[in-house]
Amino acid sequence: MASKRIVAIGGSDAGISAALRARELDPDSEVTVVVADAYPNFSICGIPYYVSGEVEHWSNLAHRTLADLKATGMQVRTDTLATGIDVAGKTLAVRDADGRTEELPYDALIVGTGAVSARPPIEGLSGPDALGPQDGVHLLHSMGDTFEIMQTLAERRPKSAVVIGAGYIGLEMTEALVTPGLTVTQIEALPEVLPTVDPELGALVHGELTSHGVEVVTGTQVTAITRDLSGDLLRVQATGPDGRTLARGTDLVLIVVGVRPDTALAAEAGARLGAKGAIEVDEHMRTSLPDVYAAGDCAVTHHRLLGRTWLPLGTTAHKQGRIAGENALGGYRWFAGSLGTQVVKVFDLVAARTGLRDHEARAAGRGWTPATTASRPDDHKAYYPGATPISIRVTGDTSSGLLLGAQLVGHRGAEISKSVDTYATALFHGMPVDSLNELDLSYTPPLGSPWDAVQVAAQAWMSEHQLDVQRRMLRTPTP
Repeated sequence: MASKRIVAIGGSDAGISAALRARELDPDSEVTVVVADAYPNFSICGIPYYVSGEVEHWSNLAHRTLADLKATGMQVRTDTLATGIDVAGKTLAVRDADGRTEELPYDALIVGTGAVSARPPIEGLSGPDALGPQDGVHLLHSMGDTFEIMQTLAERRPKSAVVIGAGYIGLEMTEALVTPGLTVTQIEALPEVLPTVDPELGALVHGELTSHGVEVVTGTQVTAITRDLSGDLLRVQATGPDGRTLARGTDLVLIVVGVRPDTALAAEAGARLGAKGAIEVDEHMRTSLPDVYAAGDCAVTHHRLLGRTWLPLGTTAHKQGRIAGENALGGYRWFAGSLGTQVVKVFDLVAARTGLRDHEARAAGRGWTPATTASRPDDHKAYYPGATPISIRVTGDTSSGLLLGAQLVGHRGAEISKSVDTYATALFHGMPVDSLNELDLSYTPPLGSPWDAVQVAAQAWMSEHQLDVQRRMLRTPTP
């Protein structure tokens, strides 16, 4: 490959992975990373554990230090904002912290601008008098957001908090705030917490939150956040499904209701947008613009079961960035696709999922006839002390027997991440549910069983649906 000038926009997972891969493959390449803030290659996923105090110093969240990155030979331009892409002239306009502007020439450009926090339509969050960090009202997605929260905790010494949103980050942040002793109310607009899993499993997470003193309010939409006239107390107003209103006074409000792709820079340059407004890319991470690639949370995701979608995940961003960096040099690697594999720890419980849930498979339009079976196998042999059940829901296609997805909730010590990864591997290779029983998985009584929990759950699915699968495969009529 001929040496090229590569410019990557974004200092998080995708941009840094792209730059590292380019330098790895071609040490003579000129690789520049443009970072809007001063924190390149920081683990945003680790923020809750810094807030909780489990990670002692914020600098420990860096995957690599700035010195480590520069030692690879790449240039890292921190506190530098990308302001425009000249596609025809192949230059990127940037502005540094002092207001100086510059045009960076490139042979290939990689857009890794990531995502930004979604700001819900709540009264008090917009307009000239909008509440913000100075009032104890926070959104969370960046290191800057993190420092503002830590400043609020240090200076205001809040005793209570309201967390709006009960997805992955919302749940992790609730635990992070409970750990140092805050009283937390968690409000979720949907009927159950952790809505990326079925309600039956979300209810287990709900119970774990409650057992640790969290007030959990579901099916409730926050409508306004105001400052109490009597002092520094904030007031959160919400409406439940029956129309009844809810009001909570609190010292701190944290809003974590999801993110949206940050695509303004690419869109202004003429890049085509796709699912959920993310930058449209092919499987080689090429955008519709010549010599411009995109990767990470700003880009469309190829899902192995759904096709093109948008699914912002750190693991996906690392993979896409690596592929974009290679292809920017002239390679021809492709992104093999995501399955949406996710895992979260909530106090002593772990929840995970991969692939599709029943309703997602039905909506995919692939001709599947999905069905889900629930089971509760033990994580290891019951006669060895400490055995604990894992709630598993397996989804498969009753027309073909194909595995479509799995969801799991269990104790922190039950190795839930190992189990979901086994399902994810099977999904990646298009295995039928029954073929999970053929896998040669490890066994010793303190850690597992001759039939692993993953396999026991697959057997439960087959027991319930095997006759349907056989009838459809044999094309015999159902009596």
